[in-house]
Amino acid sequence: MLHCCRAGAAIAAGCARGSLRGRRGLVMAKSKFEYVRDFEADDTVLPNCWIVVRLDGRNFHRFSEQHEFKKPNDDRALRLMTKCAQTVMQELEDIAIAYGQSDEYSFVFKKKSRWFKRRASKFMTHVVSQFSSSYVFYWKDYFKDQQLLYPPGFDGRIVLYPSNQNLKDYLSWRQADCHVNNLYNTVFWMLVQRGGLTPVQAQERLQGTLAGDKNEILFSEFNINYNNEPLMYRKGTVLIWQKVNEVITKKIKLPKEEEEKEVEVTRTKTKVAPLHCDIIGDQFWEEYPGILAEDS
Repeated sequence: MLHCCRAGAAIAAGCARGSLRGRRGLVMAKSKFEYVRDFEADDTVLPNCWIVVRLDGRNFHRFSEQHEFKKPNDDRALRLMTKCAQTVMQELEDIAIAYGQSDEYSFVFKKKSRWFKRRASKFMTHVVSQFSSSYVFYWKDYFKDQQLLYPPGFDGRIVLYPSNQNLKDYLSWRQADCHVNNLYNTVFWMLVQRGGLTPVQAQERLQGTLAGDKNEILFSEFNINYNNEPLMYRKGTVLIWQKVNEVITKKIKLPKEEEEKEVEVTRTKTKVAPLHCDIIGDQFWEEYPGILAEDS
């Protein structure tokens, strides 16, 4: 019996020494290979700058054709994009405002954001991955009769803007781009769908035309006043945080009563609200001064 105990102790001691050597080996292996982290580039963005992450659909011309998007604008596609952008804002921190049109969205992170230590790669990958997965997840809610044939792709980029005016000019540039593209597409597809021209003929017809010429074509040939087109098409979509009152039903037990009763309670929540408005002038920024506030 004593012999057996000694043998067991020897085995246990050997296992302990082996375990210790194993741990030392892991520590040595970690320190031996850990040098590869030195190859990681420092991608920390400058402090006190607005961080804009803009994503664009990859090969979305082909994607929209294969999924039979309506021309020149498909409400389903635009609302799906906005739903995905709302999800990004709700899931990620420190986004002050977002702006979207067609197959692109720009997300503006606060100047003082310390999210992920301001690493550019983290900002970009989190935004693009959250948006892309949301697009697939919510597809069926907007395209009920259209099967998703293959997953869409989105690419992203990061640009820093040091001043409030720089940021306002950037967003104005994107909204101006929305107007230019939508006016062209509206006239182009009217010429094709109702004017009987081929896409090549419509392109040749519009070559060299100015905004006034395009408006005249729409009005004189198709009785369309471009200014009456939906704001979502002409202005794009702005996403901001807004406080809204929400009425919910709660069960509470009143004093001196045995049974619970249902009562309506109003509570205030902050939600991501879509707006279709002009952001090029001063009126928008005067109406929502908190967006650019330093301590927002």
